[in-house]
Amino acid sequence: MYDILQIMLNEGSQAEGNHTDEFSPEDGELFDAYSQAVVDAVDKVGPSVVKIDVKKNAAGTGRNAAREGVQGSGSGFIFTHDGFILTNSHVATRAREMEVTLTDGRRFQADLIGDDPYTDLAVIRISAPNLLPAHLGESRSIRVGQLAIAIGNPLGFQCSVTAGVVSALGRSLRAQSGRLIHDVIQTDAALNPGNSGGPLVNSRGEVIGINTAIILPAQGICFAIAVNTAKVVVSQLLKHGKVKRGSVGVIGQNVALPRRVVRFHGLSSENGVRVVAVEPGSPAQKSGVQDGDVILGYDGNTTSGIDDLHKLLSEERIGKNSELRVLRRNNIVTISIVPEELASK
Repeated sequence: MYDILQIMLNEGSQAEGNHTDEFSPEDGELFDAYSQAVVDAVDKVGPSVVKIDVKKNAAGTGRNAAREGVQGSGSGFIFTHDGFILTNSHVATRAREMEVTLTDGRRFQADLIGDDPYTDLAVIRISAPNLLPAHLGESRSIRVGQLAIAIGNPLGFQCSVTAGVVSALGRSLRAQSGRLIHDVIQTDAALNPGNSGGPLVNSRGEVIGINTAIILPAQGICFAIAVNTAKVVVSQLLKHGKVKRGSVGVIGQNVALPRRVVRFHGLSSENGVRVVAVEPGSPAQKSGVQDGDVILGYDGNTTSGIDDLHKLLSEERIGKNSELRVLRRNNIVTISIVPEELASK
């Protein structure tokens, strides 16, 4: 019996020793380095993050709804010394009143400078001294697996920090406007309501994305608009107050083409955009586009779906004579069309 107990004690000691070896000093140094990277990034970007309290006109026509309105909050971050703040469109749009709270407790009224619901981005501005802007990084250099830190005001808890990794790149996310936002960053840094508009930053404290959405009830699947997309949108918002896009004036539906049609015409795609309706007075109506036409290409590019067409209708094509390639009753027809500027929502 003594021998058996002695063997058990020896095995326990060995197991305990092995357990200790699993947490070597080198592991502690790695954990310290990770913690220090998060701390340094938060120290650098944290003072630029703001809380945005918004009052919006309530839906409906009742007296109480008009008086009380709808209250909400979100996040944003200062990106210039003179008070320009980047946030989400769904935070700032249709705001009757906006109040920005800085990390030092100061509060200022904010004005909407520009809004783009198609990328869910907006720029607001405050007049305040001694502001510290965040540094915008480069989203093209992001790698899957790298550290990602989200800073914001989830559920009203100001200056909350969560950390994770970049889970995937090049995602597409459907905005509330119905259009796809391309080149979206997926991360598992936890986001909650109120994080919207806050920055996603890397270990160097550079903003790589603007937090915008979560998928409920999934856990660890969150999305941020790439900062390179934001740079393009912001320049337009500061210049025009909106992002200029082209429109041909059709309501479309994604459809699969019959294989015999694809083979007969040697088409490069088996999908197209069926014209469900043509808006009166639009470029499409002026050019002779008809209900039932299937758009196959625009300006020399294949359009396999509505999102392809939206992507091609950029500001550069507004007022420019272009060719629309359509399938009409099994025949390929080329139509000359001049896009107009898309009306703001």
